Amino acid sequence: MLNRVGLIARGLAAALLLLVSAQFAAAEERRLPVPAVSIRAGELIKDDMITERSFAPNLLGVAAFIEGRQALVGRMARRALLPGQPIPTNSVEEPWTIARGAQVKVVVEDRGLSIVTYGSAMQPGAAGALIPVRNSDTGVIIRGIVQPDGTVKVVDGS
Repeated sequence: MLNRVGLIARGLAAALLLLVSAQFAAAEERRLPVPAVSIRAGELIKDDMITERSFAPNLLGVAAFIEGRQALVGRMARRALLPGQPIPTNSVEEPWTIARGAQVKVVVEDRGLSIVTYGSAMQPGAAGALIPVRNSDTGVIIRGIVQPDGTVKVVDGS
């Protein structure tokens, strides 16, 4: 009878230990936003393209992944994002205001004088980005800051 009670007690202790370790492991899991569908590079990320998934901490390693869906929605994928995979922080960016090759209005302002010309953007850029632009008239490459309205404002020294 004593052996039977001892076996039951050991079985209960093992079950309790298993339950506690399972709860502890679940508490360590991290829920991260992941693509619900394949997202191509250059594609704008919408809310219905994102879901959440739990990851064990040892699977994530030391890489930095985006932890909230609000950091994804409305941004643009810099590379292809695969369904169910965590999204590295460097794989999304603000959407481009200007596309590469787009004809843009270039504004130069100096001491009350404003000169407007047009050029071709040599790389894409979001508002605030410094991009090179080839002047349509002269072929000279100038650098300017992309404005929210899609114009490029030339910076000093360009």
